[in-house]
Amino acid sequence: DVTLVESGGDSVQAGGSLTLSCTTTELTFDDVDMAWFRQTSEIECELVSTISTIKTSYADSVKGRFTTSQDHIKNTMYLQMSNLKPEDTGRYYCATAYGDWGCHSQGTQVTVSS
Repeated sequence: DVTLVESGGDSVQAGGSLTLSCTTTELTFDDVDMAWFRQTSEIECELVSTISTIKTSYADSVKGRFTTSQDHIKNTMYLQMSNLKPEDTGRYYCATAYGDWGCHSQGTQVTVSS
């Protein structure tokens, strides 16, 4: 299994912004499908966004507010989150197609207060 490390989680007020990061030293992110998932009080494990060499996709609940990107030099994937809502509160996980797909890594906590 690939060990992924997420960071950037914090407590913010509704309407605020955060950027999460995901990195690993065990593989390069070039040409591998990756994703962000989250675990909330309502959903055990929700697919938030995927990124591949062809396209990036988003769950309807975050479309227009979240942006996923990669920095291949830093070997880091980002999730830029804006206009955060209380329902975005949860633990966010990154995943790679070379490892466990879902909410399996350590994650990073995002708390949005109203």
